[in-house]
Amino acid sequence: MNLGFSEMAFIFLLALIIFGPKKLPEIGRQIGKILAEFKRASNEFKWQLEAEMRQIEAEATRERLAKEAKATEPSPAILPPVPTNGELKTSPPAAEVYPTTHGLEFRPTAAATETKSELVDVPEVTPPMAKGQDA
Repeated sequence: MNLGFSEMAFIFLLALIIFGPKKLPEIGRQIGKILAEFKRASNEFKWQLEAEMRQIEAEATRERLAKEAKATEPSPAILPPVPTNGELKTSPPAAEVYPTTHGLEFRPTAAATETKSELVDVPEVTPPMAKGQDA
């Protein structure tokens, strides 16, 4: 519905003749309020639909991730072989193995990260002076 200037002027003159100049502003306000209420209700309905769609998408994503997590459960940890002579190793291994979604991750243990270093005194070296510089 596309109204031009001449159609709008005709409707305005017709309303002016029917309702008169005293009632026309009041009727215009009422029509404006009704249109604003209709616009607010339609926006609220649109927002509710969008919220429902987001909720459905979130549930679908949550279910898909749960299925993928079940399908890619990590394999049980591989333990080192038990010595046949009956002696158990009391020191921890040099690195612990952790299964991850991208493969195995090797993390050094506390014993492997401890390094013994000796501090060495380094003599202080002064740069040679260029000719013509005073200290």
